[in-house]
This record gives sequence, C-alpha cells and structure tokens, in this order.
Amino acid sequence: QVQLVESGGGLVQAGDSLRLSCAASGRTFSRNIMGWFRQAPGKEREFVAASRWTPGSLYYADSLKGRFTISRNNAKNTLNLQMNSLKSEDTAVYYCAARSESRTVITTRWRDYAYWGQGTPVTVSS
Repeated sequence: QVQLVESGGGLVQAGDSLRLSCAASGRTFSRNIMGWFRQAPGKEREFVAASRWTPGSLYYADSLKGRFTISRNNAKNTLNLQMNSLKSEDTAVYYCAARSESRTVITTRWRDYAYWGQGTPVTVSS
C-alpha cells in the first residue's frame, strides 16, 4: 500500500521557521516528481514547490521563492520543505504529493498528482 505521511506541522509565530517532512512507503518514489501543496480554509489547494529526481531540478511558486526550500532524499524516500520567515498568510494544511512515474514534467496543478498524504496543519500567529 502506497503511503505518503507528512509531519512537522504546528503552531508558530510570524518570523519563525518550520521544517516539514514527508515519508513515502509502499514503493520507491525515487523516479517520481514530488511536491508540496497547501490549502488554507475556504481556499483552493495551491502549489508550493516540486522536485524532479535529478539534482537541482526544483520549482517554486513565485510568491514563495527565497523563503521556502524543497529537498528530497531518494535513498530514504523522503521529501522535505524548509519554511523560513513564516507569515500569517502561510497558515494552511500542507500536503505532500507525487506524480505517477510516467509523468516527467513538473506541473503546478494539484489534479496532476496521483499520490497524496493526509496533510499536516501549519498555523502562523501574527
């Protein structure tokens, strides 16, 4: 059974940092595009960042560049998201996702991702 399990969410203050992790099990995702999305209450799920399996092949939402950093460890089947200088508008549930192995292009549409975790909530108080 394929599972993506996020961890690391919580309540922080504006300006703090937080590191999210996603552990994949059931199969290897070393050849899959993996990414992070987030969904704030009453809003559409939005793209945060994604990574191909090749080193340095990263893509970020324009509004988050410079504050968020995505990384992956293919050997450990994990994906991370380092979030710095957090703002109240970063409050959301953060989801780990993966595209099917046959898909080789990073996209920002959540419907293009086949595998999803259950999400980890992040609350940033101002």
